[in-house]
Amino acid sequence: MEFASSSLCQAHKVALTRQPSPPVNSCSLGSVSVIGFSLPQISSPSLAKCRREQSSFSSVRACVAVEQKTRTAIIRIGTRGSPLALAQAYETRAKLQAKHPELTEDGAIHIDIIKTTGDKILSQPLADIGGKGLFTKEIDEALINGHIDIAVHSMKDVPTYLPEKTVLPCNLVREDVRDAFICLTAASLAELPAGSVVGTASLRRKSQILHKYPSLSVEENFRGNVQTRLSKLQGGKVHATLLALAGLKRLSMTENVASILSLDEMLPAVAQGAIGIACRTDDDKMASYLASLNHEETRLAVACERAFLETLDGSCRTPIAGYAAKDEEGNCYFRGLVASPDGTKVLETSRKGPYVFEDMVKMGKDAGQELLSRAGPGFFGN
Repeated sequence: MEFASSSLCQAHKVALTRQPSPPVNSCSLGSVSVIGFSLPQISSPSLAKCRREQSSFSSVRACVAVEQKTRTAIIRIGTRGSPLALAQAYETRAKLQAKHPELTEDGAIHIDIIKTTGDKILSQPLADIGGKGLFTKEIDEALINGHIDIAVHSMKDVPTYLPEKTVLPCNLVREDVRDAFICLTAASLAELPAGSVVGTASLRRKSQILHKYPSLSVEENFRGNVQTRLSKLQGGKVHATLLALAGLKRLSMTENVASILSLDEMLPAVAQGAIGIACRTDDDKMASYLASLNHEETRLAVACERAFLETLDGSCRTPIAGYAAKDEEGNCYFRGLVASPDGTKVLETSRKGPYVFEDMVKMGKDAGQELLSRAGPGFFGN
């Protein structure tokens, strides 16, 4: 199974090329179904015939069912349908199978692709269509209603509140949190000529770019999956863009990177690079499976960052960045940032303390309270 991606050119040591998804064994084709999606990325004779003849949700679901094994899945995974979301679902499946031999049997793990509000509306900036929860709401509803057993999320998409009847007890090992600079003509933001346009839908990235490089311009409504944004760049809609390095690594697309921004140049989004897996609060079986996958160091870092975000009441209208990590002494070192949307004002703070859940949550909240106090009313312009 291959994901649709753009064929992009090479320039300035940047190879923007067509990329396949991570390898999927033959049985996985029989363990994927789709809610609200067409299926351009799945190729088999029966599904191709199905796509030609049917287009409704029920027909698509039924056609995919033709390819499934007859046995009932032990675990049904819910995820979005982007190549990156699927790569994260496949990573989750592989880790579950490595830990639990009974899950290696054909059909034991089934992946449901669920189309979210954020997937459906691509013509507007995220802040204009509802902010946080745009990429999780429909998946959470499927979880609560029992249509799936676990939900795989990019943690930076997850609101600071969780829906009732759900719990998020598991974070996989965190990927590289830094942002990558992608450009056909320059190796870094500093090399871009004045007036160059950088495409990003993230106010966090926009504010930090404009704060350090006020001569640049930012195209805010630069949305779509990784492949779509690279295609827009190749088509000349912008001169450069920034993407999370974690996503590029998971898609095996790091050859597209011109340079990697340091944490001093671009502090990452809260929980960037982390995958979170949720289940129902009353599902002890799934909780047990997820406990076997949880990476506690990542979970604690994410909890610290999300406590900071929650204190600031962050949304897609608010430029906020935060990063917690274990230092050489084994302590937690946290850095947080808030900015005005135009980048003219940036406030930063840091904390250091024991790498313990309660202490780290307290650090995040305390850092958030400090920046709220320093920013004052009206700082964010809304």
